[in-house]
Amino acid sequence: MKSLRNRFLTAAALASTLTLAPFPVHAQAPAAPVQIHVDATHPGAQISPQEFGIFFEDINFGADGGLYPELIKNRSFEFADSLTGWKVIYNIVHMGLGAPKGEVAVHTEDPLNPQNPHYLHIHAYQAGYGLTNSGFRGIGVEQGKDYRFSAYVRTKGPKAVRATLTDDHGREIGTAALTGFTGTGWAHYEALLHATATVERATFNLTLDEPGTVDLDMVSLYPTDTWGGRPNGLRKDLVQLLHDMHPGFLRFPGGCIVEGRQLATRYRWKTTVGDLSKRETLINRWNNEFDHRPTPDYFQSFGLGFYEYFQLAEDIGARPLPILNCGMACEFNSGETAKLEDLHEYIQDALDLIDFANGPVTSPWGRLRADMGHPESFHLTMIGVGNEQWGPHYVERYKLFAAALKAQYPEIQLVVAAGPSPDGDEFESLWATWRTEHADIVDEHYYQSPDWFLKNTSRYDKYDRNGPKVFAGEYAAQTTGAARPDNHNNWLAAISEAAFMTGLERNGDVVRMASYAPLLAHKDAWQWVPDAIWFDNLHSYGTPNYQVQRLYGSNSGNRTLPATPQATDNLYTSAVLDDKTHSLVLKVISNSETARQATIRLDGLTTSATAKVTTLASADLTAENSFDHPDTIAPVDSTTPVNSGTLNVTLPAYSVTVYRVPLP
Repeated sequence: MKSLRNRFLTAAALASTLTLAPFPVHAQAPAAPVQIHVDATHPGAQISPQEFGIFFEDINFGADGGLYPELIKNRSFEFADSLTGWKVIYNIVHMGLGAPKGEVAVHTEDPLNPQNPHYLHIHAYQAGYGLTNSGFRGIGVEQGKDYRFSAYVRTKGPKAVRATLTDDHGREIGTAALTGFTGTGWAHYEALLHATATVERATFNLTLDEPGTVDLDMVSLYPTDTWGGRPNGLRKDLVQLLHDMHPGFLRFPGGCIVEGRQLATRYRWKTTVGDLSKRETLINRWNNEFDHRPTPDYFQSFGLGFYEYFQLAEDIGARPLPILNCGMACEFNSGETAKLEDLHEYIQDALDLIDFANGPVTSPWGRLRADMGHPESFHLTMIGVGNEQWGPHYVERYKLFAAALKAQYPEIQLVVAAGPSPDGDEFESLWATWRTEHADIVDEHYYQSPDWFLKNTSRYDKYDRNGPKVFAGEYAAQTTGAARPDNHNNWLAAISEAAFMTGLERNGDVVRMASYAPLLAHKDAWQWVPDAIWFDNLHSYGTPNYQVQRLYGSNSGNRTLPATPQATDNLYTSAVLDDKTHSLVLKVISNSETARQATIRLDGLTTSATAKVTTLASADLTAENSFDHPDTIAPVDSTTPVNSGTLNVTLPAYSVTVYRVPLP
């Protein structure tokens, strides 16, 4: 993900690569019938089974407030303003207590642990005194479901700490109390809160049932109904949407989030694993990146850390692809670099990560993985070294990484950056270097206009088959311009991406992986558009762009097949063999404003069968999905006969169609 805070750098970087105007739609004559040929007898190159996957970054409240379903914001009081998200209660009318009095402060003396030095100190003069928490743009709860209220408590006097949820009108919709306190030291307590109503923006009230003094830390309200039912599990509906994409890989924890604006605020994976209370809170680098969407309350709790990322990849059947800092902060921000003599710390982090993911339970980091509940290997096979870097400083740091990692783990493939743009001097210079260095995989990014995607479907046709492989690590059609707040997840953008993806698939021997970006966006807390999946505190939906990604991920193959025409007359095609299901899969994108008849000939097949057909289509290029209408653009399944290897079909206007033909 590009950091675009510096506007004149942004303009310089994008001027040569981005058409800011939307792709023009011109009136077209009725489309002529077309002939499509697939040579089923001459399979081409092997293609990666992980070709289409997922890019995740904690942008748009994608982690805290999103995939990581903790409902309390600033649960450990470690934000820059220690009481962000919290407000003192002055009047609790529904309890009939008038105006309870007390004092609240954040202390650091004798904390829970050194990694989490701040905690809440409450001194109540009257029962009912406490604070409220606003959650992440409100707290979403569902009627009939249980939520785990927990905290670390150190108390002198009060025998109960109560949590109460109230709706928009102040009505109580659930309550629970922590009790049974023993001694005066820190201890962890929890209780179940049962929600009696469904509310998107509930308020959390934390109060003492009697006067006295209490210290609190890691105050949490967490759903019990998580993916896999795990105590620190992820939000079910969002994981389900990811699972349904059938992703081949999961890239994490993001792009610029890895770099940080300065090295001091870079992402350190080691601070994101182990005991939740010892994971160090960090400001999110998208906190105030954009003037149009300042988000001063955007921090990272790392409840969703590297262990949870690996676990998520395993859950959804994806290969893990972690990206690590290479000793360089974001070049769009500070451009700070670590001295070469200090790079050993960064390299050791990479070596230790491989041990954490794959090492035996007797190794230092493998033991931690096992202690967290996963003694088996996570089967890590690749690591990204840096994100969107460029220039000689990057190259010299990569060489040191590669020498150390390849010496100890030659089986681990390394992903290197090609800079933030899809062409230009820096791009060409890096590619020349990576060919010389025999790099494994090169990560290309492109946030461009729909027109650019349509014109670049043949981008990889002439790439060197013997050179480094390509990872299309971040891409999305920008309807008005990269990082603009008025971009749209519309059908114009999605169908142009679908057309471009035929070129990715057709060149699957070169393009090993590809992922749309960004993945998630909270409707009330986003910084960047467009995005694949939108959600609020209770609901979520996939955009047309998501539907395209899902269609490709669900219909991938392992061998290319020659198909013509490839890209002509607003028609784009790609074909693959899927040995797992013993079927031929043809994708046809018709970017015509009128329906057209087509004859599809599967050359070399003379048998008859019934093909499964899945179609995404809309005659309206401005069409979008929404919370009220999540299926405006959604797949429609049907079947069509195959007679002696021939299909006679109608291609709808502006459509993406997948034909899955069983082989004899």
